[in-house]
Amino acid sequence: MSKSQKKQIKLGAFLMQTGHHIAGWRHPDADAHASFSFQHYAELAKRAEAAKFDAVFLADSVGVRQPDNPALFRSARSFHFEPLTLLSGLAAVTEKIGVIGTASTSFNEPYTLARQFASLDQLSNGRAGWNLVTSSSGEEAKNYGLETHYAHQTRYQRAQEFHDVVTRLWSSWDDDTYVGDKEQGIYFKPKSLHPLHHRGQFFSVAGPLNVARSAQGHPVVVQAGASEAGRSLAAATAEVIFVAHQTLEEGQSFYKDIKNRVAAFGRNPDHTLIMPGAFPVIGESRAHAQEKFEQLQNLIHPEVGLALVSSLLGIDLTGVDVDSPLPAIPETEGAKSRRQLLVDLAGREQLSIRDLYLKIAGARGHWQLVGTANDIADQLQHWFESHAADGFNIMAPWLPGGLIEFIDHVLPELRRRGLFRTEYSGSTLREHLGLPIPVAQPHQRLQGAVA
Repeated sequence: MSKSQKKQIKLGAFLMQTGHHIAGWRHPDADAHASFSFQHYAELAKRAEAAKFDAVFLADSVGVRQPDNPALFRSARSFHFEPLTLLSGLAAVTEKIGVIGTASTSFNEPYTLARQFASLDQLSNGRAGWNLVTSSSGEEAKNYGLETHYAHQTRYQRAQEFHDVVTRLWSSWDDDTYVGDKEQGIYFKPKSLHPLHHRGQFFSVAGPLNVARSAQGHPVVVQAGASEAGRSLAAATAEVIFVAHQTLEEGQSFYKDIKNRVAAFGRNPDHTLIMPGAFPVIGESRAHAQEKFEQLQNLIHPEVGLALVSSLLGIDLTGVDVDSPLPAIPETEGAKSRRQLLVDLAGREQLSIRDLYLKIAGARGHWQLVGTANDIADQLQHWFESHAADGFNIMAPWLPGGLIEFIDHVLPELRRRGLFRTEYSGSTLREHLGLPIPVAQPHQRLQGAVA
């Protein structure tokens, strides 16, 4: 980016079935069948691409959260498509928008995951991103032969090695390896293949990967942890960080801390983008926006609200009076950062359990914005220019309408201010995000290659 060019906001469209509000599926205009519909996701991806979003993003969990909870049958979150399968389909019906999916280091093998994402990157012509997470729920562990989950520290140690193996597998081939010389009978350049021969604490992987590098080198690495271990991993590995913050001050503190940590690892802080989640409810007036928000809030069944708080805290609150204060929360081996965010929020604002679930029902601890299009553009701009964010992951309250409203009303205002693109300037996800192509790092040269 030249000095004359104004820095612009990066935007992801975070797609979640019927929308991000816990009762979004009950909104009159929501697609209640979204969990089963490829067409639903395809139309959303096409709209986001037409609006020039940087990427669409899919979260994931490899289990049903709280399967014994009596409120489960009231939730639209119990089933959803596997992200890589869905993103492969979305890549086929789009041309430029990035496709980012979540895959856990806790219940995968590095070679398999490296191959899957490298394939998605090739199929999409360099538009793939991997959201690296460590799974935290016991339900997920029991689906993979474990009675209890890995300890928090172990999860992150495993994740670090997992990342190192995957990114080195993505360097199995040089960028210019393909020759395809039929006359000479040479398909790829001699000495361009690099086996891995990794033996570590958690994994033993020989390599090389049997998928070539893409137009963007390899998939963009995204991370979402905000605990101490999560921050360390993100600073060492992430090119994009998805995070949840409630206040500008929290965002600024995290932004400064991460950028400093990235620099301490010898990496360029400008090449790690921080994108908090933003949940917008847009009205013709502030009163109209609040009315729309309350319409959603009134659709929350108390059992669903209590189950949401239980899930995010990692404890069972069944039977607890929702109008009582939050009880003392014991330490767990589950997700640390979101748990602490809720505990801090309840304490800071003296919230009952009911107050707390109403506070987070829309965005699960992410930033909620309720107002006019100008109000929301003002707030996004303020966080962006105050060094709290490089961009935002937009979490539509209900789908498809919530995303359409953001595209139709907020994006024109951001463009008027010169804060968001009018056209793509490239074709790969790295080009959209302003990230460099990673240089292939050779391992051990292939023995016996033709000279």
